[in-house]
Amino acid sequence: MDENRSMSGMRPLRSRATTDGLDRAPHRAFLRAMGLNDEAIARPFIGVVSTAGEITPCNLTLATQAAAAKAGVAKAGGTPREFTTGVDRR
Repeated sequence: MDENRSMSGMRPLRSRATTDGLDRAPHRAFLRAMGLNDEAIARPFIGVVSTAGEITPCNLTLATQAAAAKAGVAKAGGTPREFTTGVDRR
């Protein structure tokens, strides 16, 4: 199977734009510096959005929920990458 194709073979994985090719060597080095090995880099990257924090009681459980989502992504064969969102208070 072409490494640039998704598991279903339908279209290239978007995460490959970050990892494939000689010109992406700095990107791969950055991912390795964050603890990813070649196997993790080869799997599809799946984003897990979380607004976890200790600001309010509403946010306290979100870290646990994000961890569960990341575990599910890993179990399904993906590489989970957690990120947060900002709030525009203009």
